[in-house]
Amino acid sequence: MSERRFVRVAATSARVIAGAAVATAAVVGTVVGIAAPWPQYSATPVRVQATPAPGDTLLACDGPLLALGRSADSASSLSAAAAQQVVSGPAGSNATTTALTGATADSSGDAEALRASPRDRAQTPLAAAGSATAAASDLIGFAASACRPPLAESWLVGGASTTGSNDLVVLANPGDVPATVQLSVYGAQGVSTPASGQNLVVPAGGRRVVPLAGLLLGEESPVVRVVSSGAPVHASLQATLTRLLLPGGADQVAPLAQADTRLVMPGVQVLATGAGQAGTVLRLLSPGSDATATVTLVPNDPAVAAPAPTDIPLTTGLPTSLNLSGLAVGAYTVDVTATAPIVGATWSTTGFGEGSDFAWYVPAPEISAPSTIAVAAGVGANLVIAGAESDTTVTLTPSDGGAPVTTAVAAGASVAVPVAAGVYRLESGSPVRAAVSYAGTGALASYPLWPADAAASALTILP
Repeated sequence: MSERRFVRVAATSARVIAGAAVATAAVVGTVVGIAAPWPQYSATPVRVQATPAPGDTLLACDGPLLALGRSADSASSLSAAAAQQVVSGPAGSNATTTALTGATADSSGDAEALRASPRDRAQTPLAAAGSATAAASDLIGFAASACRPPLAESWLVGGASTTGSNDLVVLANPGDVPATVQLSVYGAQGVSTPASGQNLVVPAGGRRVVPLAGLLLGEESPVVRVVSSGAPVHASLQATLTRLLLPGGADQVAPLAQADTRLVMPGVQVLATGAGQAGTVLRLLSPGSDATATVTLVPNDPAVAAPAPTDIPLTTGLPTSLNLSGLAVGAYTVDVTATAPIVGATWSTTGFGEGSDFAWYVPAPEISAPSTIAVAAGVGANLVIAGAESDTTVTLTPSDGGAPVTTAVAAGASVAVPVAAGVYRLESGSPVRAAVSYAGTGALASYPLWPADAAASALTILP
């Protein structure tokens, strides 16, 4: 082998050996790098805990009883038939009162709106309720209702649009911006969205009244769903009845905030029996799906035997009525449980002749925190408390500094406590449901009590 060839072979061998060594080192380094612990980096996300500032306490009242068609110049015009007397407080809330206008051509049909600013970064307790008595040739009856905070969605269960009924859907906007409202009506043919109930603008600080017959004529058991955008509204239903040209009562029906699988209506008065007509009727609706409802009646008087529960099948979107007139005269709590969320209310009347009155008993939500409540002036006023699954004690303290009243409520029982007009603080050892109920000669009314607004909880903000 020549010397030159020997040098080339040696150089090539050296390169091969060097390449193999480099490759081996790379493999070994990679294996060692994978096996060895790598540097770790972790960052804790920025979290900010913030509690929203409480807003104003805002309530809207139903206002005076309204009469439709009294003017000879306009059959569709509204006028005030009976002024509403409002009870509000406590005095330390420093609430301001403004007028909700627009229901009538003059200020006689205005309703009150109350607003209380927060204090010490806490919402100010405020409650109000009103009552009105009409005694005219075309309208008679006693009505009582609580002033309510506005809602984005609510349900009105009550009234009719048949002959003799002259019912009104009343929309109030106590806020600072206009609201646009959509009304859907459930009846014998299911749900409908009448053109007269769509895109109704309720101005800030104003009211708007829609005749129920203009939404769905000839309906015996309507249920109205109210949905608002832009601003929440307070919806209520004024129901009036005329039998053979004789006025048969009036009521201002409270809204339901939402459908639920349990409805409790305390203090339902069963007064008219054996007259050949339904004196007490329960109306139910399952808006979302078919359901079965179980109706249990709890007498306020423990000496009265409770009837057996009744099961009612409910078809989606169709209101269903149950005649309760076979009950013994007295006061009852109507307790309804269902397999799907439902809405409902109970109607009762003092009679069917001249001078009679009626009331719609709307479900009461559960009260688990101390709440400020208002009792409107009226004859035979009682605070009716429906107990829960365990015995509890309820304390009612007048806001004007009077002596508190403590009442024991047995599990599953109902208790009626006579009360005078005023503002009270209601406290309970366990959750209860309650309503203010009125019963007198030619006077019947009721409204459910709502719990105080819960304080806003802290929010976690992740930038």
